Amino acid sequence: MMTEKTHQTRGALWNTLFLVLLFFGPGALAQIRYSVPEEVKDGTVVGNLAKDLGLDVSSLSERRFRVVSETNEAVIEVNPDNGALFVHGHIDREQLCQGSGTCLMELKVLVENPLEIHYVVVEITDVNDHAPRFPKNNQTFEIGEHTLPGKRFQLHSAHDPDAGMNSIRTYTLSANEYFDINIRETDDEKTPFLVLKKSLDRETKSEHFLIVTAVDGGKPQRSGTLDVNIIVLDSNDNRPIFSQEVYETSVKENVPADTSIFQLNASDLDEGSNGEINYRFVTTVKQDIYNIFELDPLTGEIKVKRLLDFEERDAYGVEIEASDKGTPPSTGECRVIIKIIDVNDNAPEIDVTSLSNTVSEDSKPGTVVSLIRVKDKDSGVNGKIIAHITNNVPFELKPSYKENTYSVVTKDFLDREEVSNYDITIKATDCGEPPLSTTKTLSIHILDVNDNSPQFEQSPLYFYILKPSYKENTYSVVTKDFLDREEVSNYDITIKATDCGEPPLSTTKTLSIHILDVNDNSPQFEQSHLYFYIVENNVAGTSLFSVTATDKDKNENADVSYNIARTGHDKDAATFLNVNAENGQITALKSFDFETLKSFQFQVVASDSGTPSLSSNVTVHVFIWDQNDNAPVILYPVSSNGSAEGVEEIPRNVNAGHLVTKVRAYDADIGYNGWLLFSLQEVTDHSLFGLDRYTGQIRTLRSFTETDEAEHRLVILVKDNGNVSLSATATVLVKVVEPREAFAASDVKSSAKDAEDTNVTFYLMITLASVSALFIISIIVLIAMQCSKSSTDYTSKYLQDTNYDGTLCHSIQYRSGDKRYMLVGPRMSVGSTIVPGSQANTLVLPDRRRPSEEVRYFFRAFQDYKYSFLSFKDSFSEAPCIKFVTQHPRMAHGVSARAGITAPKSLVFRPPLNRAWHIRSWVYKRSSWRFKIAQIFKTLVHSFIRGVYCF
Repeated sequence: MMTEKTHQTRGALWNTLFLVLLFFGPGALAQIRYSVPEEVKDGTVVGNLAKDLGLDVSSLSERRFRVVSETNEAVIEVNPDNGALFVHGHIDREQLCQGSGTCLMELKVLVENPLEIHYVVVEITDVNDHAPRFPKNNQTFEIGEHTLPGKRFQLHSAHDPDAGMNSIRTYTLSANEYFDINIRETDDEKTPFLVLKKSLDRETKSEHFLIVTAVDGGKPQRSGTLDVNIIVLDSNDNRPIFSQEVYETSVKENVPADTSIFQLNASDLDEGSNGEINYRFVTTVKQDIYNIFELDPLTGEIKVKRLLDFEERDAYGVEIEASDKGTPPSTGECRVIIKIIDVNDNAPEIDVTSLSNTVSEDSKPGTVVSLIRVKDKDSGVNGKIIAHITNNVPFELKPSYKENTYSVVTKDFLDREEVSNYDITIKATDCGEPPLSTTKTLSIHILDVNDNSPQFEQSPLYFYILKPSYKENTYSVVTKDFLDREEVSNYDITIKATDCGEPPLSTTKTLSIHILDVNDNSPQFEQSHLYFYIVENNVAGTSLFSVTATDKDKNENADVSYNIARTGHDKDAATFLNVNAENGQITALKSFDFETLKSFQFQVVASDSGTPSLSSNVTVHVFIWDQNDNAPVILYPVSSNGSAEGVEEIPRNVNAGHLVTKVRAYDADIGYNGWLLFSLQEVTDHSLFGLDRYTGQIRTLRSFTETDEAEHRLVILVKDNGNVSLSATATVLVKVVEPREAFAASDVKSSAKDAEDTNVTFYLMITLASVSALFIISIIVLIAMQCSKSSTDYTSKYLQDTNYDGTLCHSIQYRSGDKRYMLVGPRMSVGSTIVPGSQANTLVLPDRRRPSEEVRYFFRAFQDYKYSFLSFKDSFSEAPCIKFVTQHPRMAHGVSARAGITAPKSLVFRPPLNRAWHIRSWVYKRSSWRFKIAQIFKTLVHSFIRGVYCF
């Protein structure tokens, strides 16, 4: 209490002093303004007050420089040592200045000796240190689904102690399709409202959850949220709905009373009383429906009140209405069709429409005795009636043209002497479940007629043909022909005895004769050859097919057993097949392989059990069908370790279409299962290599460039065309090398091969050189002899006949480097002509020619050939052929590389009878020594060609 009075006294004194200084003090009106943000640290310097007031810093302590505060806690003080104004304590703008206006703190600074009072204003600036807050965390509204759009609902306003831009700027609403937010702004407050923008539907969504967010304008922004719960109140806007407009149900006619036969179930999307449903018959329903059926108003269950009768009515149509308890109530309708199922509850009825109680014994079969009619009140199967006579009498029922009408007629001759009265029992049975029946008995009396003649006394019976015996009126029945049980197994022999009276009377007696069987028929197959097709890889022990033989005999004579005939060979069918002796079922003892066995045949023997046993056989042809059970096998490329891998080197300068290699494969299967297709599965560059899918040839698609890689890995997939395709893969590594490297590699391979063949060809070369030298010497001698003879022209007597066409051969091959070429077809020599009308390609030679010219042409023809003639093939049946090995690809058929020089027309090569080349003599036979020289020359040529052929 003393402290408050002291403070009050001091305050009054300072006020008085202030007024005095205001009027009389020279520095009393000085005022300085500072600003500092709230929440700064303790000791933060606001400004240098001494400097701003122009005071001497060194005299501040002496002059007692201080801030005079009216409260006990001063948040801003001055430093008497340096004159700085600093924060002393925690500054909270919202605590010091409540509201959103400017927060100013007025300070009085006192300096003594002389006394000075200075007023300092410190503005506390706001910091966004508070987030907006709602008074409650959630808010709930109850809105009826009939509320019109545009309705506003006020939300709680958020509060933010901060001021200015740090206070609340706006409100936002979470995304939804039914509500929007509206803000009403006043001078000092923003009030949010929830606005309904779309009608609510409780049946679609009965509750909505929204979030309202209040956001201030500070940096960073702060916000607060309000959870808004919207409960949609129901209105009676939905009527009860049945799942179907028309229901159908069925019930048996014998169902007990008070039995539930159908359950209705209508649905109403509303809730509460608006969704509670009551059921009732519509007002237009007839009274008989109320008498027969009962409807539960709460559950919609339909029950029967009494027994139903299908025969009275087979269906009912009931109109039912469902209504809710809303205001006003809504209704829905449906129709229930109740079908009555007939049960077999009525037995058939038999009515006799006409009856004759008596019938003569001589009446013929089919005589009508009575007419009856049957009927049944049931329907369908339950009303279908079957009538028949139950006891064994010579009468029967015959249906009439009218349904369910029958006639009772005689079915056999009557004999009053045996039966004089019949009680016919007729039974009518329906087809229901369980069946019901009715019986009725008719009494029929037989009238007598004179129908009896004298009778035989019983005596021993003998079979077959009647023959008179030595005793009067005694006969024997004997056979008159061979019997065959398979044709007729039973005979009924009728014997008739007639007296000689007037009129004559007769009687008959029938004897039944049974023929005994003997084993006179062997088992027979329908065909002598049977053909079956089975698929390979069958499961051992399974049945393949069966054979069947029939025997016309009976009992043990017709009891057939089967077995496979043994041949004694290694491939006996009995080693891999088994036959069931009783039913002829053939079973495989092993699995068949088409690649090993494609077909086989065997015989099945069928034997009966008679004595002696008879048998027959059938030849069975079995063909194995191929399955795709073999995968393709790669033949090339194959590496040394057996895998399908290979390396191919090609020069970089090859053109498009160059054959790199060919993948070779085979498949042991046949047909589509063995038809192989090739495809590139992996390739380094798809634009560089192509694969022929049918041949497996790999070719370049373009020329190589400098940027192409030096190695390319190609994975080739080889697959067959079976239903389940099998495949194999081959890998080809293609190395692209420079042309010089490729040729060097080729030379290395050739050198290695030549080195291997050196030892083999050494001795052959010696023989070839000797024969060649002898041949050349002979040619020189022959030319010298031809040049020394006279210039007289002679006609050769040893020219080739015109039967030959003048060609060297039909197929001539020649070599250039590593490539081989072939020319096919006849060729004519230059200077020859074809005679019209003569044989095709028949040459006619000029009449005269100098012999020396022929030899000269012959010699020139051989000058351009570097090696020799080779015997290529000298079979009698095939076309003759001479193979020229030369370095001049233009030479063929004896034509020199020099223009205009040909082999002589008379020089024709043909296969001799002794399989050696035969050269016709072109030397004119003027003297015997020239002929002998020609023979020697021919022998030398034979020896030369044989030596080369052996080489």
